[in-house]
Amino acid sequence: MLIVKKFGGTSVADKERILHVAGICAEEYHKGNDIVVVLSAMGKQTDVLLTQAEEINPNAPKREIDMLLTTGEQVSVALMAMALESMGVPAISFHAFQAGIYTTRAYGNARIERIDTARMEEALAQRKIVIVAGFQGISEEGDYTTLGRGGSDTTAVALAAVLKADVCEIYTDVDGVYTADPRLVPTAVKLKEITYDEMLELATLGAGVLHNRSVELAKRFGVEIIVKSSFQDIEGTRVCDWTGRKDVTGVLERGMISITQSLESTTMEEMLVSGVTADKNTARIQLKGIKETTKEMYKIFLKLSEQHIGADSVLMSPGSDNTTDISFTVPRDRLKETADTLKKYSEESTQTVEIGIEDNIAKVSAVGAGMMSNPSIAVSMFEALYEAGITIEMIYASELRITVLVNEEDTLKAIRAIHGRLIEKQLR
Repeated sequence: MLIVKKFGGTSVADKERILHVAGICAEEYHKGNDIVVVLSAMGKQTDVLLTQAEEINPNAPKREIDMLLTTGEQVSVALMAMALESMGVPAISFHAFQAGIYTTRAYGNARIERIDTARMEEALAQRKIVIVAGFQGISEEGDYTTLGRGGSDTTAVALAAVLKADVCEIYTDVDGVYTADPRLVPTAVKLKEITYDEMLELATLGAGVLHNRSVELAKRFGVEIIVKSSFQDIEGTRVCDWTGRKDVTGVLERGMISITQSLESTTMEEMLVSGVTADKNTARIQLKGIKETTKEMYKIFLKLSEQHIGADSVLMSPGSDNTTDISFTVPRDRLKETADTLKKYSEESTQTVEIGIEDNIAKVSAVGAGMMSNPSIAVSMFEALYEAGITIEMIYASELRITVLVNEEDTLKAIRAIHGRLIEKQLR
């Protein structure tokens, strides 16, 4: 059996944690399994490196930022190999070049294009634990790149796909995927299973458990993911396709209480909301007075795409004088780049477009299958927000989610109100 195990920064934050993780991997190895380990940088090392870069040059080239950040993972994989060797377990560490992880040249947000598995397969054949630096790759030109924050998850899933691993285990500081962040909503419920689509929505909309691109890859290549804790040896959450579910019994657990249900049961039909999440890393862009809407939208989103800026929750509405207004959200940490890009568009455009920016907002979403076909969910969600005294700035809905924009200071109140109405009420 081939298992890919990924451990985040908190799991390898210091000597004790590294030795603990090494023990987990050694135990699995002694069961006769082949093991590939993917590691993030130790603790907050990535943040430390970014601070150092800011102190030296606030406008440092992205290439050099990536060159710097990739050192964090190289430290953790080398130390992990040393820890395993001290336990009598043969191990070898690889950084991106040695692991053959080739990416696009988009520094800071590169995408994996191909992986040359030859060296890893050779090491596995020699019964060594292979330890790979997550979060990083190399471009075809030979430069280091990074995959974006949380990218080690994507490294792990990509390796599981190309190596045809039996499972990809993502170890974090929580013991699974919850219906909301349990640090914000103490009554949040741990899910035993969740679909790729639902997990992708949660990850994209602010849930920090998995990198959204890792879920995209898992769905595309059918990689089974299990999210579990590196601090406690308890059952985690399985991320899968509905058609691949082994069992739909006990999909939800809350303390010692379990809900037993089948696909045919009324309870299962009603349990449509898998989670509530919030994303404060959000800014709203409003473009007013657009003529020749289709042509201009093409130009605007082409400009954003060229800078690898993804827009979400795109809405159109009639403006004045036969024009169109467009509203969309972007990550707040990409706001400066977005504003610069739109300014360039405006300078090149033959028409005058008013650009408005809001950065004091948050995106709060309810995620689940069949949202649009069950209008009562939206009604209940809006009622909960109304009763909590929260003003909705914008609404976006799809088959898998209902998203509202609220004032940033109302984020916690909104999460708890929606979770209480859409999830807790159904469990009573």
